[in-house]
Amino acid sequence: MKYALIGCGRIAVNHIKAALNNHLEICAVCDVKPEAMEALLAKYGLEKDENIRRYTDYKELLAAEKPTLASIATESGIHAEIALRCIDAGVNVIIEKPMAMSMADAEEIIRRSGEKGVKVSACHQNRFNVAVQELRRAVEAGRFGRISHGSIHVRWNRNRGYYEQAPWRGTWAQDGGCLMNQCIHGVDLLRWMMGDEVEEVYGVTKQQFHDYLQCEDIGMAVVKFKNGAVGTIEGTTNVYPKNLEETLYLFGETGTVKLGGTSTNNIDVWDFAEEGEADEKNKGLQEATSNVYGNGHTSLFADMIEAIEQDRKPYVDAVAGRNALEMILAIYQSAATGRPVKLPLKGVASVDFMGRFGK
Repeated sequence: MKYALIGCGRIAVNHIKAALNNHLEICAVCDVKPEAMEALLAKYGLEKDENIRRYTDYKELLAAEKPTLASIATESGIHAEIALRCIDAGVNVIIEKPMAMSMADAEEIIRRSGEKGVKVSACHQNRFNVAVQELRRAVEAGRFGRISHGSIHVRWNRNRGYYEQAPWRGTWAQDGGCLMNQCIHGVDLLRWMMGDEVEEVYGVTKQQFHDYLQCEDIGMAVVKFKNGAVGTIEGTTNVYPKNLEETLYLFGETGTVKLGGTSTNNIDVWDFAEEGEADEKNKGLQEATSNVYGNGHTSLFADMIEAIEQDRKPYVDAVAGRNALEMILAIYQSAATGRPVKLPLKGVASVDFMGRFGK
């Protein structure tokens, strides 16, 4: 299957690795910086591969290469624009998080991909973590009974050097703050595990230590789910001196689970009213990861390839990407207005919040 990568920045190494692990035919890479393409390819010994063409314009790539699958790993603010171009060209696409920066763009990606018969996967790769998959199986089996509440804590560090690597980071148009960039994977997991259907969100965001950015460095929220459960969200890049944890808790009548590690890759607590041999294996489960992005990209790519071949929905589809974006934008809107926000959310974009903090 012909594959192209659009965007060769920080996360692109995971995309190339996933493509190689899934034996995709890498036909092209694209970046506005030629040196970024060369550095990425050299990392995997592909710099002399004449079958991998280089492009600085993704539109030229799509026209010349006509790949079956492309992944988008550019700055967040142009994800939707590129995705819609791919869809119009009949190219199936994996979109790095966030899928878009506005509800209008997210809805259009869903609408147009359905109209064109193109597969779209939102790159929420942590859904494929071993610990997360075990939790999902327990949820689907009804092992928690009635869900009381759950929470996600993303307690990480991002210093000035991180933001100086790329001027788009921490801007409303191209990135958003810690919730949109660092916390969105955890928000996706919380919403997915607790039933997806959200009634109301109340949020608070602040800029405490990153006054050289436009956006927040801490955000907290309370979420009312339609099934009666309550969720809480904490996301920050203010933890000294380095990333501390990404933890997901779920509490029910007959079960309590805590996923921990730096990216919900471990099972710290696994307690159910009725337990068997398989449960003992889950207690203390740890999945080794080389970075906070985890190992899920390879599995997400494998699922997308199978979805294309079998003409089915991807496991993490465009609706999932829309739902995660909606949660973040709802927190931003609530924080800006000081009032709870009802879902579904319409017509809200990250740029609506320009001028709230910093420069």
